[in-house]
Amino acid sequence: MATMPNTPQIKLAIVAVSRDCFPIDLSRKRSRELVKACRAAGLKVYACPTIIENENDALEAVVKCRENGANAAVVYLGNFGPEGPLSIFAQYFGGPVMLCGAAEESKDTLVGGRGDAFCGMLSASYNFDLRDVPVYMPQMPVGLPGELAEKAVHFAAVARCVLGVQGVKIIAFGPRPQDFFACNAPIKPLYELGVEVMENSELDMHLLFQDVAEDDKDVKATVRDMKRELGAGATYPDLLPKLARFEVALTRFAEENIGSKEYVIFANKCWPAFEPAFGFVPCYVNSRLATRGMPVACEVDLYGALSEYLCLLASGKPVTLLDINNTVPADLIGKKADLKGAKAEDLFMGFHCGNSPSACMKDCAMSYQLIMNRLIEDPKAEPDITRGTLEGQLRPGPATFFRLQSTADGYLQSYVAPGNILDIKPNSFGGIGVFAIPNFARFYRHVLLGMHFPHHGAVAFDNAAKVLFDAVKLLGVEEIGVPLPKTMLYPGENAFEVL
Repeated sequence: MATMPNTPQIKLAIVAVSRDCFPIDLSRKRSRELVKACRAAGLKVYACPTIIENENDALEAVVKCRENGANAAVVYLGNFGPEGPLSIFAQYFGGPVMLCGAAEESKDTLVGGRGDAFCGMLSASYNFDLRDVPVYMPQMPVGLPGELAEKAVHFAAVARCVLGVQGVKIIAFGPRPQDFFACNAPIKPLYELGVEVMENSELDMHLLFQDVAEDDKDVKATVRDMKRELGAGATYPDLLPKLARFEVALTRFAEENIGSKEYVIFANKCWPAFEPAFGFVPCYVNSRLATRGMPVACEVDLYGALSEYLCLLASGKPVTLLDINNTVPADLIGKKADLKGAKAEDLFMGFHCGNSPSACMKDCAMSYQLIMNRLIEDPKAEPDITRGTLEGQLRPGPATFFRLQSTADGYLQSYVAPGNILDIKPNSFGGIGVFAIPNFARFYRHVLLGMHFPHHGAVAFDNAAKVLFDAVKLLGVEEIGVPLPKTMLYPGENAFEVL
């Protein structure tokens, strides 16, 4: 997976364990094969030389893994394994841990070379629970080296999500709006995840913008890059210097205020006071920062920013934040459209003003924000202060809608909904696309509405559902809504409407 800027680089430690009444060479030999398979799969791996048999071994392994830059670990039962010491390792290691075990290789090794890891995993999982240490266990956690290496690749993506969340600071500008529950959700659960939050006023943002001169060398370079990116879509060249000043101001503020964390994302107020004060909308700048691994959530949506960042961590690609916005009329779909396993009732349009990266668009050009234009400017005159969106059709292909959210009483919940963006021209404005998510209609009613999720959703431009599900589960989120087929009922759903 390609690694985006502003995200963790994962180095996996392979840490083998051995129960003292089993041959330690069995674990040593099997761990060498697992390391070899993981490296062949493209993983950056540290082979821990300490085989954990006792508590002292566990502490020694922690030191060696940390000294060698490992930030995630695979605890590997080459044989039955000592459940106490291996869970002590995970407890003191501090980073994400995957638990797996060795399958027996041949009928010829079932006496002197039998490891019993299938049995040992049961004791290990119980001990982790006793110590309240969360670990990731694959669906099939016992296997041969090649099989486990595939699962380690998946775990590396999950670990990237966990470490990214624990290492990120959300910088917010502007008061959280009165009319958006999404933006006013409690921040205490963010702190519990390890996320830092820094809230500032719109006046702070305006002063930062004013401090950047139009003839600043970074501004000039940014204008050139904007022209290169937009090409024929640079419809307002006179506006680019202002947008570039804003981008440089935000970038510098992030660099100067990263503080105790390693990564930075934004959640910024973007209307209605912004436009008269700054003279533009910030949407295109938001799209460019997302391309650089620094998503900017609209309307001071702190959980939207974190959801975007998780999508970026899971997919390794630029992401966006969209409204689950409107239904799709039948005459737009057509009779021969490939709905990718969905039905017409499962379609909706994902929309936002113009914050999606150009890499996520099928076609795009700079435009103005129609809704804000109606509110702020004379719609009969040429748009002025509402210019600065990046509008067009979203790129067709696999996509995952996702949200991590706090309820009003501070309880974390999430949803993960994979599907596709269809190659259907939306015939509308903004950054917009037609989404097809199988079984979405019931999911909308019983998860999005039933669990009281807000209208903003983060979008990964890939099928990142499996990684996102495992990541939020490892982060301690228990309620994770997913689209269910009609053969499975949602809690409280009327069976007589479905079956």
